[in-house]
Amino acid sequence: MIGKSMDIYESHSINREEKELLLNYMGRDPSHTEIGIFSVMWSEHCSYKSSRHWLKKLHTKGKQVIQGPGENAGVIDIGDNQAIIFKMESHNHPSFIEPYQGAATGVGGIMRDIFTMGARPIALLNSIRFGELAHSKTKFLLSGVVSGIGGYGNCVGIPTVAGETGFDSSYNGNNLVNAMCVGLTTRDKIFYSKASGIGNPVVYVGAKTGRDGIHGATMASGEFDDESDKNRPTVQVGDPYAEKLLLEACLELMQKDAIISIQDMGAAGLTSSSVEMADKGRVGIELNLDNIPTRQENLTAYEMMLSESQERMLMVLKPEKTDIAKEVFKKWDVDFAIVGKITETNNIVVLHNGMIEADIPIKFLTDNAPIYKRETISKNKQDQKSQLSSDIKIKEAILRVLNSANICSKKWIWEQYDRTIMANTLNEAGEDAGIVRIENTEKAIAMSCDVTPRYCDADAKKGAMQAVSECWRNIISMGAKPLAITNCLNFGNPEKPEIMTDFVETINGIRDASIVLDFPVVSGNVSLYNETNGHPIKNTPTIGGVGLIKNIGILEDFGSANVGDSIYMIGKKGSHLDCSTLEEVYNNTSSNNPPEVDLNQEKINGNCVLELIQEKIISSCHDISDGGMIVALCELIIKDEIGATLNKIAEDQLIRQLFGEDQSRYIITIKPRFVSAFENKIKKNGIDYELIGNITSSQLKINDGIIISNSELKNSYESLIPSIMSNKE
Repeated sequence: MIGKSMDIYESHSINREEKELLLNYMGRDPSHTEIGIFSVMWSEHCSYKSSRHWLKKLHTKGKQVIQGPGENAGVIDIGDNQAIIFKMESHNHPSFIEPYQGAATGVGGIMRDIFTMGARPIALLNSIRFGELAHSKTKFLLSGVVSGIGGYGNCVGIPTVAGETGFDSSYNGNNLVNAMCVGLTTRDKIFYSKASGIGNPVVYVGAKTGRDGIHGATMASGEFDDESDKNRPTVQVGDPYAEKLLLEACLELMQKDAIISIQDMGAAGLTSSSVEMADKGRVGIELNLDNIPTRQENLTAYEMMLSESQERMLMVLKPEKTDIAKEVFKKWDVDFAIVGKITETNNIVVLHNGMIEADIPIKFLTDNAPIYKRETISKNKQDQKSQLSSDIKIKEAILRVLNSANICSKKWIWEQYDRTIMANTLNEAGEDAGIVRIENTEKAIAMSCDVTPRYCDADAKKGAMQAVSECWRNIISMGAKPLAITNCLNFGNPEKPEIMTDFVETINGIRDASIVLDFPVVSGNVSLYNETNGHPIKNTPTIGGVGLIKNIGILEDFGSANVGDSIYMIGKKGSHLDCSTLEEVYNNTSSNNPPEVDLNQEKINGNCVLELIQEKIISSCHDISDGGMIVALCELIIKDEIGATLNKIAEDQLIRQLFGEDQSRYIITIKPRFVSAFENKIKKNGIDYELIGNITSSQLKINDGIIISNSELKNSYESLIPSIMSNKE
């Protein structure tokens, strides 16, 4: 008799309709372990049941793409038989509940996605967002998350080279932690998760299994409320030193032609890794849990299948290479156990203590999992124009914007990350993108993470296009050709039509931008239900991009402005103040009319700037984004400890030209002897440009009467977060 109460299913986040579907599939009352397996595999986090339909619309192809979405990470070709493997994932809910371990295990998990595919991690990035700086919990969360990111990455020995941090009231009850990792391998050493070979051994390697993280995937697929702290036991506990040993052992074994398939045990642990491997190979898998290494006694089958203990992998090995593999892991003092075999049944069968604890056709967990085409609505948006005061004082405005939460220096944060370990990082922290040299070559990789949530909240499609475009500009600004992107799509409850509508528009925006810019999506992650007590975060589709510098020789004499350099702006004069940082700072709100994104102009301007850098015509380059031209210029002169004098700007245009956030624009500096070559090239391409001033020694000077010293600019820019974090209250 089929008789388990609805309460049992609801406690596993399985609704009534899903229960009926499950029972129809199984034709019997499922065991407790089977319900647990269904609950995690059908969770939003694992099944993408609200987003899968729409994700298929993304642009994922390109001649540079070796592997697009669907594997542990995306793979792109960088020539010379080398490949870059990269991905971004969220660890939002765990980091809100337990900020240190949540962030740390997010870093550990994304690294495993990379070396699972055969790449040695060479760089870490992150995009983190918190509530208002004045909010009671922000200081605690910021401190814990930053410590967790730094603590894990620093211990494993992977440099954290770039990222972004933002603050907004919408994150008061739900901070975001998006972690990205970039790795390097050769094209002939890329490993996939597709299992094959009936009878081949299934091997567990890595740390022992415990009770930490049980139902982590399910927790990450739901909203928060005032009782969210009760979820603390679902947060995993990481060990970076165990991760380092596992990494080295896996990479060594990958050189010995022993691995058929390999999968990280991430969300849903042993369940998801075994199911996904078998599903991709269209085979069955049998697991004997009696052989699982455990760190606690009397773990049940349910606990072992759902545990999200960290630093673990599942492999299918060539039978004749099993002993070789065992010796490799013994050398690195990493647990190794044969825990199952590949079968022809197309089922997952779980054995424990001589009993069959689960026997489920894999297709019920994957292909036949629920897919929802959530309701969307037509939005009748009426643009709200900026209502800025007419008597804004320029000097005050510059200093206030530089001292605002989303513009100010994040030095307090990135100083806690080791960015020089491995000795391949080529640029300073805090620049448009991080640059890491490819050892024994003249090549380097540039990487960036970008999104402007207030744009996305105001207009989801425009905001998504802008996020892709800004990532493109940041990579261009470092002299790299943009190659591909990953994403982390952070949204609220998809069951709300207005949020699902924004999700769909976001997909459309990313698709359109990536097509025009030849910047395909090769990997990514969706994080939904980011809200507390019904209050969602602002739409935050974070874009992580990777670009290639073919010859690092172009970076010689590039990256710093020099006294006497001419300052040019590429692109049209600033004018758009709606939805701007200035508006946010002065009005404590944001209108719903973000700047237009002309993708074709973005491409033309970017390609021209890249050529100018490659031809060594430009001394330095900085994209114009948040805060407009004046913020880009101030960041440049603060970094290089210099000054600038701007050409006369009409008073009635001063605010708009300084703070307007129009897109497709760059600030560049050029030595006098290269001005002619620059202007000839820019005119040939038909691109708008303007000589806006020149580099001086120590102060910012605007229209003769506005003078701000470099030290005053620097103090405003760098003081906010240290003052908040050092406050004992």
